[in-house]
Amino acid sequence: MTTDWGGAATVADDDQPTVGVEEEYFLIDPVTRLVVPGGPGVAARAAEAVGDLVAKEFAECQVEGRTPPCRTAGEVRRHLTRVRGALAAAACAEGVALCASGTAVLGDDGPAHVGDHPRYQAGREQYRMMMDDFTVSALHVHVHLPDRELAVLTVNHLRPWIPLLIALCANSPFHRGRDTGYASWRSVIRSRFPCLGPPPYAASVEEHDRLAVAIADTGAMLEPGMPFWDLRPHPRLPTVEIRCMDVLRDVDDAVAVTVLLRGLVVTAAALARLGDPGPAWNSEVLRAACWRAARDGFSGSGFDALSGRVRPVTELADEAVRHVRPVLERYGDLQEVTGFVRRLAQYGDGARWQRAWADDGGPTRVVDQLARATAGLPCSPGKLSGPRGW
Repeated sequence: MTTDWGGAATVADDDQPTVGVEEEYFLIDPVTRLVVPGGPGVAARAAEAVGDLVAKEFAECQVEGRTPPCRTAGEVRRHLTRVRGALAAAACAEGVALCASGTAVLGDDGPAHVGDHPRYQAGREQYRMMMDDFTVSALHVHVHLPDRELAVLTVNHLRPWIPLLIALCANSPFHRGRDTGYASWRSVIRSRFPCLGPPPYAASVEEHDRLAVAIADTGAMLEPGMPFWDLRPHPRLPTVEIRCMDVLRDVDDAVAVTVLLRGLVVTAAALARLGDPGPAWNSEVLRAACWRAARDGFSGSGFDALSGRVRPVTELADEAVRHVRPVLERYGDLQEVTGFVRRLAQYGDGARWQRAWADDGGPTRVVDQLARATAGLPCSPGKLSGPRGW
């Protein structure tokens, strides 16, 4: 089946599903280090180099970069590197810098500069002051799965892995100049909304759609056909989309998470095809586990997707690799994922890097180092030898 992300097409098969990546970035004033509304200009300039692999975002202080459908980790890396490079160069030409962080490290207390897209304006009308600081940057991953009924059942199997994914990708400890005490403050901001977070368990695509309509009828969701849950069968593309992760500063880490997610989706889909309905964990339990993951990140303990017990996240990451190892080996992705887990074990998650930079030079150093990393330049690991966590 033909898919189209960012203007490039591919024909996917069940043997090795294609994956696509979307990343959101902040735009920073290089002098004040505050977020600035330069998104439309940066996106337009970068599009001259990479076409529609870049786009404006909800808030004008952000831009989006994306890949076409990719079969291999190497393809994902090449496209992400190219798109980040084009956006970083365009940002520089516009007098700003690109910054990959789940929340803005520094920023004023005013409402976000919102773009003119009708859906964005509808969101402001619907959610009102809740939208004032809803400027968060995510990593979204699509995995090709053309059967929508199968996609809903696959999501049931993926739901318990959401807390671990939040912990692995935690990269937003600061918000408007303050250390929040959380590893992923972006996850906390999103959790305030009634239509975000873990999706409901659904035994069929009919039940999935009925639940979306019921939520939309309350006014808590803009459109029943466009839910923004952490996991969803995409409304227009033949993919399962995973949306719970903070954007990562490092391309290699983003690549590893992408192929790990493909491993989880392929493994879950195989179980669903065999008639396994997936664990029907209560949504409130999952929301609580997501909160714990957002607070503690990789340094804490979290929800075991397979048993429901609370265990150290280091053990859960190893368990996830074991769970999908046959798929990772089949597609040549095992080293990508095990390398990522080793880096986390040695240096900690993105929140720990940000706090280490803050210890070295305060929030402005955090912004500077994030901008260097986002542009593909070397950055200092800072004081990462001390205790992990907050």
